[in-house]
Amino acid sequence: MTYSGISSAVKRVSVLIVDDEAPARQRIADLLSKDLFVDQIYEAENGLIAFDMIRGRRPDVVFLDVQMPELDGLGVMDAIGPEAMPMTVFVTAYDQHAVRAFEACALDYLLKPFSDERFEATMTRVRARLDDLSLQAFSEQLVRMMAEAPVARGQRYLDRLVVKSGGVTRFLRVAEIDWIEAAGVYVNLHTGGKELLYRSSMAELAERLDPQRFVRVHRSTLVNIESVLQLEPVSHGEFDIVLKNGPSATQRTRVSRTYRAQLEGRLGQSL
Repeated sequence: MTYSGISSAVKRVSVLIVDDEAPARQRIADLLSKDLFVDQIYEAENGLIAFDMIRGRRPDVVFLDVQMPELDGLGVMDAIGPEAMPMTVFVTAYDQHAVRAFEACALDYLLKPFSDERFEATMTRVRARLDDLSLQAFSEQLVRMMAEAPVARGQRYLDRLVVKSGGVTRFLRVAEIDWIEAAGVYVNLHTGGKELLYRSSMAELAERLDPQRFVRVHRSTLVNIESVLQLEPVSHGEFDIVLKNGPSATQRTRVSRTYRAQLEGRLGQSL
């Protein structure tokens, strides 16, 4: 079922009507009761009650009379704070209040007496604005989720590193890296017999590299499994890995007992 182009599956909203005159509240309530977009309707007969209901009920939309005894509509907005106010439509019998309403960041204003068509135009603006806010909130949430999601949940592994060295920026293919060793807040990338310094902690970089290719063999060492030539036993369950380190050179690094299981898990067999 739809109403004014809005699906009934869309989140329905709660509305607070604030006016010191009961007939004025009833007029808006009657119109809202016909709107499938609206779920709950609350009423407040003065600004003080409105203040408590906004803080307690947290309505999505407020129809707020400008002139009321004790605490008027603008006073309610000041007391709540513009950033904490729900979407607000000011209702007034005096057109000179319209400018003040928009200065107070109201979405719209209704000048009494208003027609059904003018009220529907206001609700169209309300729906459009809420759709914009929902889309914005969803987009922001999606960005946060993508930023916070670990690699295992689908984030792409790095295939290149941007390495700055000697005034030159190089796009280094990850597959070309033979092994990586920690160097404080940096890491040393060993590739083809050369060393390149890259600003990243070992832990951060390890999370961004494909674990099928790079295996942690020591607290300070990652090796490219494709660059391993052989393993040589040392003692007490430790091994030396002999790695390619250029066309005709090799490099050794130790597989610690702590990380032996990770290497065995990658290989799918015991050492």
